[in-house]
Amino acid sequence: MSQPVIKSSNATVQHGVARADGTLVLTQDSVQFTPFNQAFGLGPYTLMRSSISEVDNTRAKGAGILPLSSDAIKITLNSGQAYEFILANPAQWLDALKH
Repeated sequence: MSQPVIKSSNATVQHGVARADGTLVLTQDSVQFTPFNQAFGLGPYTLMRSSISEVDNTRAKGAGILPLSSDAIKITLNSGQAYEFILANPAQWLDALKH
């Protein structure tokens, strides 16, 4: 049985210059990103909340280097691997992820 969804929205995962649009879903135990087009190779991702070490506000970047907007969050895992998501209302996502 799947867990109830705490929060869900459209989002863009960014890895360097590569980006993919999709859906970001928060449940009690995980954060899941499912890209609309899985052929790009950026997802799907399932991040267990127990493996998240840090969640911060970050900036979306054009061409992977030019800051464009502050509507993004960065999720860092205990392993040091990080994922950046561009989405609406990042403050709400940060609040939800920190609780």
